[in-house]
Amino acid sequence: MSTALRHDWQPQELLQLFDLPFPELLFRAAAVHREHFDPAQVQVSTLLSVKTGGCPEDCAYCPQAQRYDTGVTAQKLMATEEVVARARQAKAAGASRFCMGAAWRSPKDRDIPKVAAMIREVKALGLETCATLGMLDRPQADALRAAGLDYYNHNLDTAPDYYDSIIHTRQYQDRLDTLEHVRDAGLKTCCGGIVGMGETRAHRAGLLLALANLPSHPDSVPINRLVQVAGTPLHGSAELDPFEFVRMIAVARIVMPRSMVRLSAGREAMSDELQALCFLAGANSIFYGEKLLTTGNPDTARDQALFERLGLQPMPLQVDAPGHDHPGTVHADITAPSASCGGRCGQAA
Repeated sequence: MSTALRHDWQPQELLQLFDLPFPELLFRAAAVHREHFDPAQVQVSTLLSVKTGGCPEDCAYCPQAQRYDTGVTAQKLMATEEVVARARQAKAAGASRFCMGAAWRSPKDRDIPKVAAMIREVKALGLETCATLGMLDRPQADALRAAGLDYYNHNLDTAPDYYDSIIHTRQYQDRLDTLEHVRDAGLKTCCGGIVGMGETRAHRAGLLLALANLPSHPDSVPINRLVQVAGTPLHGSAELDPFEFVRMIAVARIVMPRSMVRLSAGREAMSDELQALCFLAGANSIFYGEKLLTTGNPDTARDQALFERLGLQPMPLQVDAPGHDHPGTVHADITAPSASCGGRCGQAA
């Protein structure tokens, strides 16, 4: 039996999934995961901030917002040569995807050729490419696609009815518009959100509802656990129950069965046991490396040791398999039988 892709989920359906007994929820999520992926393979990405700080927006979680005193200073766009050198290091460490993030509300047209040059050079190394640059218009998305970009990240961050509690400098529709431009340009979408920002379970379900009912499911769904940074409005928030985070992963897997579900920001504070539960619940992608933009991440040696203990392997890069929810260029095989700040701030893509 194959899980059909749906874009008509109802709020009560997702809440009923969240409310399942924990063993039953994990069982269902693991079963869906095995229909589409090898549960012993995890896609590995590396994220680099190519332009840090100075963002004019007011995202309450973001250490790169210029209005908050977080110790992050604004920097210029990195040189292409430096970005390529970091991409080589990431590939040597086992990454298959290289993500480039810039702390912009939206890039200026003069910025696009500079980022396009980075994309071309990183792509030439044999890596998948991903960028998160803020809001895009259609011509900008087309230009990035022409440069060889595979994925564009633009997170919804939270549920529509909680969004105004976190961000005031752009509207939810702005995010949806960018995603539409990206899809129409033929790029793959990377879109998720952040949990632990004071939202309720209903809000978490609302975020997943918004993602699962998009015209096509995001190819990658990053689930960020809030990294609290001193100086941001959310510093001092109550920590999210770890089991609730696992429930978020499991429900994401069930409602978006063919998407990569990524453990993103917050992994540095997760125990190996919590990460193992997330993999069991259907997470099959991580960010790899010592830093996510401006916040910490487990180093590669710890990740390699955890993979060895759990019997996990990095997912190989392969050509698109038929039946995926959104056509594109390349990504890790989804059918192998055995095998916003938009995420560019302190939280990951």
